[in-house]
Amino acid sequence: MRIGVCPGTFDPVTYGHVDIVKRASNLFDHVYLSILHNPHKVPLFSVEERMEMLVEEVRPYHNVSVESFSGLAVDYAKQKDAIAIVRGLRAVTDFEFEFKLASMNRNLDPSIETVFMMTSSEYAFISSSAVKEVASLGGDVSKWVSPRVAELLYAKFENGER
Repeated sequence: MRIGVCPGTFDPVTYGHVDIVKRASNLFDHVYLSILHNPHKVPLFSVEERMEMLVEEVRPYHNVSVESFSGLAVDYAKQKDAIAIVRGLRAVTDFEFEFKLASMNRNLDPSIETVFMMTSSEYAFISSSAVKEVASLGGDVSKWVSPRVAELLYAKFENGER
């Protein structure tokens, strides 16, 4: 069975994320979407909220599961018997960071590949950070996230969160 792991913060999940997941679900027998506990980031949404959002967004893809993890992605991938870590790339600026990360992971465990997927061009400029900024200022994010995610974003900012 070909298993892929797609780790990320997903704060919030965007159509760019869903694009990568949809395409990864066609390449692998099973894909684990894994919400990373990153101590260097302060997320807007809790892990539980992000899991709920992701579960809803990937419901059409029956071979995709949503989980969370702490630690190294390569260790998580090994735990799941994954053959690959799936990473989305938007632009050249992503490549340097992702290349270093993939090299580190390969050094830690050469049996797990990193698969880079270019996001579709209509989502190449979308980032969760940019979506949060636009939403925090009352802008329309409906082209970049689902109606449910947009609703949750606006609610966060109406409640005075970041």
